[in-house]
Amino acid sequence: MILGLWQYKMKRILLSPWTALITLAIILAIRIADPVFVESVRLRYFDTLITSKAPTENNIYTVNIDEATLDRYGQWPLPRDRYAKLIQDLYNRGAGLVVFNILMAEPDRTGAIKDVALSRVLEQYSVVLSNLPAAKTKNSPQPPGSAVLGPEYLDRIITYPGMIANIPMLEEMAYGIGTVNTLPEIDGVNRRIPLIVAVNGQLYPSLSIETLRVLAQDTTFQVKLNELGVEKMRIPKFGPVTTDNLGRIWIDWSQRNKTVSAVDLPTDFGGAVVIVGVTAAGIGNPVPTPVGAVWPSDVQASVIATMINNVVIQRPGWADGAELISLALAGILLLFLTRWTYAGLATVGILAVSSAIIPYYLYLDFLFLFDATVVTVGIILVALHAYGVKFVSEFLQKQQIKRQFGSYVNPTIVERLQQHPELIRLGGEKRELSVVMTDMRNFTALGESYGEAGVEDFTRVMNSYMTALSVPILKNDGTLIKFIGDASLHIHGAPIEDPDHACRAVQTALDMIEAVKGFNQDLAVLGKPPVGMGAGVNTGEIIVGNIGAKTKFGYDVLGDAVSIAARLEGQTKGYGVLVIIGPNTNELVRHKYITLKLDYIAVKGKKEGLHIYTPLGRRDQLAISNADVQMHAAMQQLYRQQKFDNAARFCRDLKGRFGGVMDHYYDIWIERCEQMKQVKLPADWDGMYRATSK
Repeated sequence: MILGLWQYKMKRILLSPWTALITLAIILAIRIADPVFVESVRLRYFDTLITSKAPTENNIYTVNIDEATLDRYGQWPLPRDRYAKLIQDLYNRGAGLVVFNILMAEPDRTGAIKDVALSRVLEQYSVVLSNLPAAKTKNSPQPPGSAVLGPEYLDRIITYPGMIANIPMLEEMAYGIGTVNTLPEIDGVNRRIPLIVAVNGQLYPSLSIETLRVLAQDTTFQVKLNELGVEKMRIPKFGPVTTDNLGRIWIDWSQRNKTVSAVDLPTDFGGAVVIVGVTAAGIGNPVPTPVGAVWPSDVQASVIATMINNVVIQRPGWADGAELISLALAGILLLFLTRWTYAGLATVGILAVSSAIIPYYLYLDFLFLFDATVVTVGIILVALHAYGVKFVSEFLQKQQIKRQFGSYVNPTIVERLQQHPELIRLGGEKRELSVVMTDMRNFTALGESYGEAGVEDFTRVMNSYMTALSVPILKNDGTLIKFIGDASLHIHGAPIEDPDHACRAVQTALDMIEAVKGFNQDLAVLGKPPVGMGAGVNTGEIIVGNIGAKTKFGYDVLGDAVSIAARLEGQTKGYGVLVIIGPNTNELVRHKYITLKLDYIAVKGKKEGLHIYTPLGRRDQLAISNADVQMHAAMQQLYRQQKFDNAARFCRDLKGRFGGVMDHYYDIWIERCEQMKQVKLPADWDGMYRATSK
């Protein structure tokens, strides 16, 4: 008993929607651990937000040393005097500032005179050169113009052991020098670019922020560090630059620049920032970004445009906590509301849509990056768990109903109620059905054979009897309505429509007679007296459905046709037959079954008469002489004509025919004829017999 109680409690716990708290806890734990796949999904979502903005055109050019340039000027690398002429040409065409995204760490291969020519041009024009953080230092990097507060925290930002610089004469003449380096995310995509790096205890600016400093004509940029990394960064004449603690900014990929070939320059750059880079095949390598592979010069152009336009895309430090709290609260609210199915489903929709829309508008309005994926997916998974458990719980309940309710009601009803729960309501529908009412004969003798001490054994025997009757009912698609003591009531044609319901009802009644014969064999083994069964079958319009009180109702039938079926069953003993069918039933089955008319009777409680019949069996299974059937009909005609002696004589001749199953009827009918001879009947007598018993 204790084990059963424990199992019951465990089942209730496991089938409670609140077990979805486990799913919620797992999702929160995964988000806190933030494995690679979770971070990658979040970053891809941020890509969708950032690339959703409308393009912004900027006065920035990238001048590409491409295939056409090499075709004109020869193999790579180009002589440095060619760079010198290019710089002069760019400024002559109205460039505002030239930025060289080309590292020149070795002397010119065609002669030092070419380096001298370039250094002289650098002395005359404002040009920002690039250098490259690396594993070891090469050449001497130009000291950066930076003011650092908290230099002891330089190790908290991105650090490299060395720096590859340009050759000294170029390094010294450059107006500004910035580092070119990327820092791909965990999935290898470049979304954020560091604006500063530390090398050997010295802070160096990136090419983009150095370009911004030169444009602002400022002598320095300022950085304040703390134990977390970058606290503040600013260019005095430009203003503050917002970064994360590593000094990175999110690139706004909606920023657009113009791209031209070094051998096909526009007439006037209009004061634009011009970034010179290499795109020739096999020399320049594009970098992966949210918008696809992009040339390094174009990446620098997007970074510069992001800062110039003051596009501050932020992932607030409290965003992770806010997302976790939002998911936790949404999940708990959802679980609370799952007790009301539709309210819970509506909440799932509202929360899922809100968690997807709110981050989108937070980005559009404030450029805040919030992760919609973890909250949205979390809500959906929690809902799937909660409603999945509810589904399993309801399914198990339905299966239990099917096992318990289906043991005494036709499984078709159970299945229909399972598929269409809306049918479980008060009320019914009027339909033409066939009703079969049965009653056990010799019930009293069977019960007395067990005595008072054998009540349990008698109950088991009666259960076996009812089971034996149920088999043909279910086999013939009948619907067992109820057992009433030793009687039974079932129907054909509902809840599943059956145009052949009358034939199925008659066949079921005949099969039930055979089932009782088998039951009697079991009784004989037990040494108990045999029993019999009478059945009444009637067809007519009946109210069928869930009938009863609001607190107690069941699938049942109501109507005059039901009462008549009961009355017909009650007459089986009086006519010496086992099955009596009504006129409507006879009309519907006589093409398949051989039936014999028994009488024209007004059953007890009715004034109108009924022509009643008994079925002998299927036409295709019986070898019955048509002459015998006609003789039986002639006997009935003689009876109605008040020729009772002739009718009795016909009955005597008919005995032994029809396999002897009608002999008892003919004995009763002979006696009836003798009685009717003593009654003074009108000449227009209709032949109707009025029953005085049920």
